[in-house]
Amino acid sequence: MRIMCKSKIHRATVTEANLNYMGSITIDEELMERVDILPYERVQVLNINSGARLETYVIAGEKFSGVICLNGAAARHVHVGDKIIILAYAFVGEKELNDFRPRIVFVDEKNTPIDEVEEANRLKASVCN
Repeated sequence: MRIMCKSKIHRATVTEANLNYMGSITIDEELMERVDILPYERVQVLNINSGARLETYVIAGEKFSGVICLNGAAARHVHVGDKIIILAYAFVGEKELNDFRPRIVFVDEKNTPIDEVEEANRLKASVCN
């Protein structure tokens, strides 16, 4: 068995940071469905702006709202407007590795899913220029 990245929301924008909530990350339910993340599932959050990494669990936010809100102690690691990557992992057996593919969604600045090919080309162009 190997631990593999099964889900990725790439370059989401933090819309809220709520220090007074008990904990977790609130994610637009549409994004959760696209990458197969369930409520209360453990995720890793990577802050592109600061380099901070943290683990927490997920709460479903309003569908199609674009909400990405870090709650509780996790709120201390982000600022509204920060770009983050949200990852979830799964154990995958050796026999399933050849067919295993993570579910990845790219989002725009409002956390609306965008075309993956378009985003890959944009990122490639920004790195090469």
